[in-house]
Amino acid sequence: MSLKELVVMGGWAMWPLMIFSIATISLIIERTIHILFHNLRVKDLKEKTVELIERGDIPGASGYLQNCSRRRVASRILLAGLNVQQLGEHRVERAMETAAQERIGALENGFDLLVALGSIAPITGFLGTVSGMIGAFQSIATASEVNAQLVAGGIFEALITTAYGLAIAIVAIAGYNIFAHIVDKFASRIEGAGSEIVMSLLSSGHRNRL
Repeated sequence: MSLKELVVMGGWAMWPLMIFSIATISLIIERTIHILFHNLRVKDLKEKTVELIERGDIPGASGYLQNCSRRRVASRILLAGLNVQQLGEHRVERAMETAAQERIGALENGFDLLVALGSIAPITGFLGTVSGMIGAFQSIATASEVNAQLVAGGIFEALITTAYGLAIAIVAIAGYNIFAHIVDKFASRIEGAGSEIVMSLLSSGHRNRL
């Protein structure tokens, strides 16, 4: 059965569901490209930065992070802390925290919409099913002769929207969970890296600055 036939059989509810499916797929593709474009690795930046700090080369550490590609999200966050390292430990932590929130917020754009689509699509599908069932039973009530084919056909058409809505929800929620796991993992790593950098600054002879 073609998609066009399914849309026709599913009734009015298939039209908003089609819009939801296009929005879900488009959003997943856009977020995938965005996350893949930005390099979320943290370990190599952290290790090199800590090494330079422990040598006492704060300007070198800042220069290293500054010269990293803008695709390296972690470099901008760690650099924000080093830029204010002379103002004290708490200002370093606050600067990195603020930068991390901004960058993570950009990575999470569209996540709420995916959750909304995952919730609205099955409800819309179920509403379409209820509407279809009402029509099916109305046809049964007005039919002069009721047979199994008439009953099964009406129920089959009504359940199309529920199945389609559930399929959209599965894709949307799965996409959200995968993206959220990636971003949460990055947030955890950047938090650990920030803590190590602050400790390195404290233990490398810069206590008077912090």
